[in-house]
Amino acid sequence: MAGKQFPSLARVRPASSRCLLAGAALLVLFVVASYFLLLSPSSPGLASPSSGSAAVTSFLASLDHFLASPRPSASFPAPGDLDAAILAEEEARLYGDPGGAWPAAAVPLRVYVYEMPSKFTYDLLRLFRDSYRETTNLSSNGSPVHRLVEQHSIDYWLWVDLIAPESQRLLKNVIRVQRQEEADIFYVPFFTTISYFLLEKQECKALYREALKWVTDQPAWQRSEGRDHVIPVHHPWSFKSVRRFVKKAIWLLPDMDSTGNWYKPGQVYLEKDVILPYVPNIDPCDSKCVSETQSRRSTLLFFRGRLRRNAGGKIRSKLVTELKDAEGIIIEEGTSGAEGKAAAQNGMRRSLFCLSPAGDTPSSARLFDAIVSGCIPVIISDELELPFEGILDYRKVRFVVQIALLVSSSDAVQPGWNKVEFLRTSAALQSWQVQARSCYDDSCSMPASHIPITP
Repeated sequence: MAGKQFPSLARVRPASSRCLLAGAALLVLFVVASYFLLLSPSSPGLASPSSGSAAVTSFLASLDHFLASPRPSASFPAPGDLDAAILAEEEARLYGDPGGAWPAAAVPLRVYVYEMPSKFTYDLLRLFRDSYRETTNLSSNGSPVHRLVEQHSIDYWLWVDLIAPESQRLLKNVIRVQRQEEADIFYVPFFTTISYFLLEKQECKALYREALKWVTDQPAWQRSEGRDHVIPVHHPWSFKSVRRFVKKAIWLLPDMDSTGNWYKPGQVYLEKDVILPYVPNIDPCDSKCVSETQSRRSTLLFFRGRLRRNAGGKIRSKLVTELKDAEGIIIEEGTSGAEGKAAAQNGMRRSLFCLSPAGDTPSSARLFDAIVSGCIPVIISDELELPFEGILDYRKVRFVVQIALLVSSSDAVQPGWNKVEFLRTSAALQSWQVQARSCYDDSCSMPASHIPITP
């Protein structure tokens, strides 16, 4: 796995301290965003703290509230001479009041959110809401289309937070600016996944072409060729017919797919793009839930999902053959609907480890279902780039929390490797870490003989 670099935000405008910090700040923005979206994907603007409302974690409930609320204030269009306006703005920052509102070391990332025509934004959200109950609408692999949209809905949660009133927003390390000359980056709020799944093929392609023309006609795009523009392309099939025209922009992706099956060579790379998590399919298990379920996690390894997939997901059938009869391991064929969701959620909350093999793409929403369930994911994939891997070491065993176990596909099917024993030893280590933390909090001590030997 690579993923050790910050995305590059190459700019045409003159360099400033704010521009130099933009790349790192963009990554921090999405780290913070994803933390909130994974654990409680809601915007205070949708459930106001002052009203005492509980956080909204349902995409559909949030969407109903959002579409019924007054539209947020719009951004100003581009000035007549954008270059001159940017130059004036930069000079004011360089030579203006040194004691201004933002100290140099704490300058937030400034995001301009485009005010796109409704057919690219609100109309697509209404289409999703109004057709949600049509559960017979399935994708080619049998998955409910609306669930696929939901698990790739991080573009929605980001957008509604960015355009919410500043006092109600979750993300405090970025600010929304109304004028283009003040912006570090430009956010394009086009729902590429909804349009792909819910529109007829030719209608979708026509809308993609219209969106492409609208964005590329913007003066800010033409000025930088899109290098400072952020476009959500979180489903590997979305925006596919016009991607080659926006390949210099910053893409929000589920993974890099270095196999080339989903993204063409030269379209995506770690120096410019950002990998974001899937939105979980199941309800988050908060700290109270984790505490209550810890003693009831009697299953060593759990997996519930499709046992046969294409591309890199073919390893699933091999793992099933090897592990299905082992003691303490539960492997089940997944089902859709409320019953399937409840079975997956209950199984993960009763398990120490959750198997996360590749799906049709290197990534899988199951990884993030495991994380929000308090179940340690066992990631089996050769091509996977994890979200924020440049600053978050998934391999590291921290004092209490082991983020994940990472196993290459070749190792996972290697003859003679005892996978079950490997997991039991890892479970013993995890148990010792929890006990050690408890003893640390209670100022007690543990004999050295209680320390397990790692594999």
